[in-house]
Amino acid sequence: MGQQEKVATSLAGAVSEGISASLAPVDAELARRYPGDPGTRQPVHTVYVPGDAFAADSIRSWGDQALAALDEHAPDAASFAAVLGLSDELAAPVHDRVRAKLAREPIEDLRIDFEDGYGGRGDAEEDAHAARAARLIAEAYRNGTAAPYMGIRMKCMEAAVRERGIRTLDIFLTGLTEAGGLPDGLVLTLPKVTYPEQVTAFVRLLEAFEKARGLDAGRIGFEIQIETSQSILAADGTAAVARMIDAAEGRATGLHYGTFDYSACLGVSAAYQASDHPAADHAKAVMQVAAAGTGVRVSDGSTNVLPVGTTEKVHDAWRLHYGLTRRALARAYYQGWDMHPGHLPTRYAAVFAFYREGFEQAAARLRAYANHAGGDVMDEPATAKALSSYLLRGIDCGALDTAEVARLTGLTRADLDGFATPRRGDLTATAE
Repeated sequence: MGQQEKVATSLAGAVSEGISASLAPVDAELARRYPGDPGTRQPVHTVYVPGDAFAADSIRSWGDQALAALDEHAPDAASFAAVLGLSDELAAPVHDRVRAKLAREPIEDLRIDFEDGYGGRGDAEEDAHAARAARLIAEAYRNGTAAPYMGIRMKCMEAAVRERGIRTLDIFLTGLTEAGGLPDGLVLTLPKVTYPEQVTAFVRLLEAFEKARGLDAGRIGFEIQIETSQSILAADGTAAVARMIDAAEGRATGLHYGTFDYSACLGVSAAYQASDHPAADHAKAVMQVAAAGTGVRVSDGSTNVLPVGTTEKVHDAWRLHYGLTRRALARAYYQGWDMHPGHLPTRYAAVFAFYREGFEQAAARLRAYANHAGGDVMDEPATAKALSSYLLRGIDCGALDTAEVARLTGLTRADLDGFATPRRGDLTATAE
């Protein structure tokens, strides 16, 4: 034992108490605005199916079409890996997991579209399709064929289509409620948001529905679709997207980038409208910063290049989609849109390769951190959070197995959840 150190202070306890009292409003504001990630599963993609085309077998049909595309254009692990440039070590695991995913859970998040993918219809026709969407989703959740997340994209809150959008939403939510209640995986998408006031109006709409049906206040959340330049930079020079999150009053679950509407809004010609255009990178970077810490997730957009036609054309489209998905993952956009069944093989190939190729290193670093074992990297709590979140995302989508993660980390799922969603103060501490 060394010499006992003498501890002396100069400030009275009242000083600390006074500072804490003065910062109490800030503490409350931090907790309200920046609660952190909710710790729930985030789907790796969203699939849009027009309201008139959605059917009871749509999810299974997409999976079967995706498997058929693999059978025709890349029938084994080696040929699929050759198209995408996968290493020999990843070829079989990725291929096998992609096929298993397409057979088990081909779509993670499905949106029945009543906006751009649906267009303008007669009121009676859209009424019927909205009611059918509610019935089919309720049936899917009852019989176990639902995607983990399902919902609709209504028309926006602009004057020309506002009443139609509100009516479609009312019919859909009412149908679900009367068919047994709103499912846990319900997701609503509000498109073409330009002003925070439109978000506020949508919140008031949901409040009215909850009150009318006797639901808990705040039960219904929604995604905000970013498709206009004004949602990134408002007329007064502020980042309107940050104000939109605030206007959602805790109901916003995601910000979804709309590749083509946003590009067109800026005058980008059709040939250059893509999720890796500099204009897209700027918009998503602003979205990402605005959403950080709020619990609102950011989703990338899509490619409109479809993997159809000759094998050569399919392979070209697969390489493009795979590359864009990997690019998004590296930039921490863990979700995107898929527009065609042929996109599913490369969506999952990109996601699975991303998590499997970094799995062992992430597991070793997290194990060393958890065991205070040191190593060649000095990780801190924030990095432990990122490492555990990475592993959890891999498990949730099927890229990793719980057992193999536990074997390499020595940690349970509960342990991983604890590192991934730490208390706020834990992130300010330094690693031991």
